Amino acid sequence: MLSRMQEKTAQEPNDNPVTYVGIDVSKARLDVHIYPSGEDFYFSNATKGHAELATRLARLKIELIVIEATGKYHRAVQRNLCERGFQVAVVNPYRSRKFADALGQLAKTDQIDARILAQFGAMLRPKPGQPPLPERAELKEIIQARRKLIEDGVALKLRLGQAEHTLVKRQLRARIKQNATHLAALEKAARQIIKTNPDLQHRYRILCSIPGVGFVTAATFLAEMDELGRVNGNEIAALIGVAPMNRDSGFWRGKRKIRGGRKPMRNALYMAAVAAARSTSNPFGAFYRRLIEKGKPAKLALTAVMRKMAIAANTLIKENREWVTVLT
Repeated sequence: MLSRMQEKTAQEPNDNPVTYVGIDVSKARLDVHIYPSGEDFYFSNATKGHAELATRLARLKIELIVIEATGKYHRAVQRNLCERGFQVAVVNPYRSRKFADALGQLAKTDQIDARILAQFGAMLRPKPGQPPLPERAELKEIIQARRKLIEDGVALKLRLGQAEHTLVKRQLRARIKQNATHLAALEKAARQIIKTNPDLQHRYRILCSIPGVGFVTAATFLAEMDELGRVNGNEIAALIGVAPMNRDSGFWRGKRKIRGGRKPMRNALYMAAVAAARSTSNPFGAFYRRLIEKGKPAKLALTAVMRKMAIAANTLIKENREWVTVLT
């Protein structure tokens, strides 16, 4: 038999059920959906709106708040909610869109997106995280701008090679020169941010102790991989996109291939792996040559070097030490 207390609990509805919140963030406003109650409302994406949102959510028993990554637009509300003690997960828009497709939700509006995010949180339980420190956010913006300048510089040089008119050539050369000036200024600013922040400076020194890792790769690690040192080796490899994924079905066994991950970090790590693989004085080069001697394709061997370097970086940051031992 049920006790009187159990009978009372069973008969009375829960006035404060566990809920999940989805927030669709745009430049001007925040569309909010509460799951499973189905409430919809919105606030301005400004300081006043953030405070009103937090006050509204404080009345509920919130298990998780899910927000899509939207560049700078989601950072302020994420920071505000985290400071008030809420658990906030920022998810890749690609994942939430695939989730919507799986649910058969083809229509797309801000309110629908907020509802999908709330359901995503309830069903898949993405891990909550903390917003990046202001210095790390600044560094990421600078590294992203530097990457775009590199792409612009390549495009300008290609155009210069194809140009014939004297005026066009002169203007292209001027733009290439200006591009180089801006690139140097961004690198100087990135180094200054790292230098003035003790934690970033310490991590930067650890990362640069790894053979083949220089300024660009280390700075990209600091800007793009907030999880570095807080997850295991397999997870960091998957986050970067250098972990081989199975492609099996029934009796068929496909080739393992890398997929997904953070392309900017993978591209930077690729250049570091190329430098390390060419060297005859570090263990990564020796590892690369062993794979080649075993008949492995060069591309596969280089990807294996990238994975080993990523795991080494994660391990050193986790153990708070510089590279001092031979990696085998």
